[in-house]
Amino acid sequence: MPDVPEPVGSFIAAVNRHDELSFLAAFGEDGVVDDFGRIFTGPDEIKAWSDVEFIGARGTMDLESIEEEGDTVTVIADWRSNHANGRSEFTFTVDGERLRVMRIRGAH
Repeated sequence: MPDVPEPVGSFIAAVNRHDELSFLAAFGEDGVVDDFGRIFTGPDEIKAWSDVEFIGARGTMDLESIEEEGDTVTVIADWRSNHANGRSEFTFTVDGERLRVMRIRGAH
């Protein structure tokens, strides 16, 4: 796996282990998931979304590239799960040791 800055590296490792507790702990209390424009805010909404579409779908991220600029880390990964599959762009906004936002879009 390419060298991934923290806390994004630990987050991706948690996703690939299907570790729900570490996945949820990666976000701050006001963390946000933006999944193709659908917004999930806070641990309860993120968990409900993840139960179906992310950790609960046994998803994995096979990293292709990483870019870091300021507090933003963009990862292109091949996403595989029981819910959806495909090359995706994950853009993370980092706030100290936590993720403030994870935005998911299709990768071109």
